[in-house]
Amino acid sequence: MSARMHAIVQFVFGGPETLTYVETDVPEPGPGEVLLRVAGAGVNPGDVVLRSGRVPELVPLPWTPGNDVAGVVERVGEGVTRFAPGDEVYGMLSVTPRGAYAEFTAVPADALAPAPKNLDLAHAGAVPLVAVTAWQALAVLARIGPGDRVLIHAAAGGVGHVAVQLAKELGAYVIGTARAAHHDFLRGLGADELIDYTTTDFRTAVAPVDAVLDLVGGSYGPRSLDVLRPDGLLVGASIDPGTDEQQAAARGLRYTWVTAEPSGDLLKQVTERVEAGRLRVSVERTYPLAEAAEAHRAIEAKRTTGKLVLVP
Repeated sequence: MSARMHAIVQFVFGGPETLTYVETDVPEPGPGEVLLRVAGAGVNPGDVVLRSGRVPELVPLPWTPGNDVAGVVERVGEGVTRFAPGDEVYGMLSVTPRGAYAEFTAVPADALAPAPKNLDLAHAGAVPLVAVTAWQALAVLARIGPGDRVLIHAAAGGVGHVAVQLAKELGAYVIGTARAAHHDFLRGLGADELIDYTTTDFRTAVAPVDAVLDLVGGSYGPRSLDVLRPDGLLVGASIDPGTDEQQAAARGLRYTWVTAEPSGDLLKQVTERVEAGRLRVSVERTYPLAEAAEAHRAIEAKRTTGKLVLVP
């Protein structure tokens, strides 16, 4: 294995042009880590937010972005027994200087799980963050159950289209906001009711719901409070939620914010659902690693359906 590799490195905050394709050293796996040969790195809206510098305290410049990863174990660090070289795995990274936009990356072993056998590894790289976020938002925080009514904003996006499937599995009646062009896609995933946000204010079209998953933020936060039943829950997943716990409590409602935490154990449950055909993650397009900036521009256009993936 060469001691050098290609990676995307960001040295300053700014637009997509700050994502630089460089040659750098292959990282060494530390204790409890594995070195992955990356086959697919999911691109998420959060990557765009971090790149822009809106939350500079979270980003250790210079850094390689990317939370989603799938690949083949190249080498294991001290103390790792759950994986061996040659294993195909996927997982989610925390924000560190070494992200997934690279040919190789080092990942804590406990953040990984065996990749679904019915997905190629590039496709598997799209799964971890959206699946973990949707699970923690709906199953853990909202505790969705049979008969609950759930509204999901940006339902055709990465987290949104997975959340639609998970909410249906949990027994909910699922309402989504999305452009009309995406409605057939979402009906195919199980959505019961869809609202074209470009022509309709969802507050005029939705009967009261038990929970809202807001993947947009801004004005969607306070507007979503208008459609909740008493004691209903708004789960925010945007850096700009537009509301908070105090505003919700003043109206007899609840608010919380979801943060996806890396978990190999949770991903094992995701793998079971993917292999059983109960969960699928749509990949709209793959990009060569060197075209990471183009993938970010596509995310910023807010027209993607499902996920985008970088392929080294």
